[in-house]
Amino acid sequence: SDAEVLLKAYAAYGPEMVRQLDGVFAIAIQDGEDLFLARDPIGIKPLYTAMVNGRVYFASEIKALMPFSKNVTEFPPGTTWHSRYGFREYYPLEKLKQHRTATHPEPGLEEYRDIYQNLAAAVNKRMSADEGAPVGISLSGGLDSSIIVALAREGRDRLDTFVVGMEGGEDLPASQQVSEYLDTRHHVYKYTFEDMLAILPEVIYYLESYDAALVRSAIPNYFLSKLASDHVKVILSGEGADELFAGYEYLYAIEDPEQLHNELWAMVSVMHNTNLQRTDRMTMAHSIEGRVPFLDQQMIELAFRMPPQWKLRRNDRAEKFLLRRTFADLLPESIAKRPKQKFSHGAGSGNLLAEHAHRTISDEEFQRERLAANGVSLQSKEELLYYRIFRSYFGDRIDPEVIGRTRS
Repeated sequence: SDAEVLLKAYAAYGPEMVRQLDGVFAIAIQDGEDLFLARDPIGIKPLYTAMVNGRVYFASEIKALMPFSKNVTEFPPGTTWHSRYGFREYYPLEKLKQHRTATHPEPGLEEYRDIYQNLAAAVNKRMSADEGAPVGISLSGGLDSSIIVALAREGRDRLDTFVVGMEGGEDLPASQQVSEYLDTRHHVYKYTFEDMLAILPEVIYYLESYDAALVRSAIPNYFLSKLASDHVKVILSGEGADELFAGYEYLYAIEDPEQLHNELWAMVSVMHNTNLQRTDRMTMAHSIEGRVPFLDQQMIELAFRMPPQWKLRRNDRAEKFLLRRTFADLLPESIAKRPKQKFSHGAGSGNLLAEHAHRTISDEEFQRERLAANGVSLQSKEELLYYRIFRSYFGDRIDPEVIGRTRS
């Protein structure tokens, strides 16, 4: 398997071999009596540990460790652990806070070229798979996923793209437009509200979270992964672009470049147990591998080196202007200018579960149950709806510190 390279690298470099790796991973290597664990720099792949009576238990899901301990902790991204040396951070996220001061008010051709070349390289890396396994792309018809498709399409005869949504959702016609423009083999799945309710328990079981925004967006991810699993073994997505280039609506009000930069850094630093957890769990639930080119290490570092004032949304400049300008020539004009929409809203299912929770959970129930076990404070009736399902699977045995909370 491709994992054999890890043993060769460990034999050559020992624990320092993680500095030679370019990719996503959660690693466990037994070396005689020694145990070595490591996780990729941003935490794209999951890893959890529990220490019980001097023994170390590790797994890629919380539920696997629950029979052994209530004190399950998330293994930090960019970190290694060795049974003799303990924890060592090899990729400090703090270094991403060091950005470049703008010497000119607007980016120039050099900056646009850097974005193009780095992202194109990131996509090409992720388009290869073992033994020629087919690779597809999640195509919502939004800016980010459309850019990934455009770059992947260059030099390739055939490309499978996938979209899911409800009848009337904006993603369905937008993705069809991009598919026709770039000539992809497009696959569509439409779901109903009844379908959402039916798979909600399974989504929460795999996701291991009750965070409202995360569960809401995991639902279309679940349907998408199920659709893709019939055709490909690997799927790429546009995840990470909003965190690197300031795409979320709540960021629009920020006028201070330093404040924006710090908020983007904070978002990236918690992706390992929010959006990336959703991507990993929903794809792996259907035995396919999710890959995220925007979160290539070189791409992340390039984005954070750029002056944050170039990412500010202004009256004369849309959000993610750097991406829109760089890739405008590869996309239909309407797609290059399409406003940001969260996955669940573009799919047409954004507020339906919140409205369902409001109808089915009384104010008295919410007041009585909003302060849940372990001191968890539930933020809405929608979150209470998810927490009840979560608790039916996991009880009160998961430390709330392990449950990520979405900033956006």
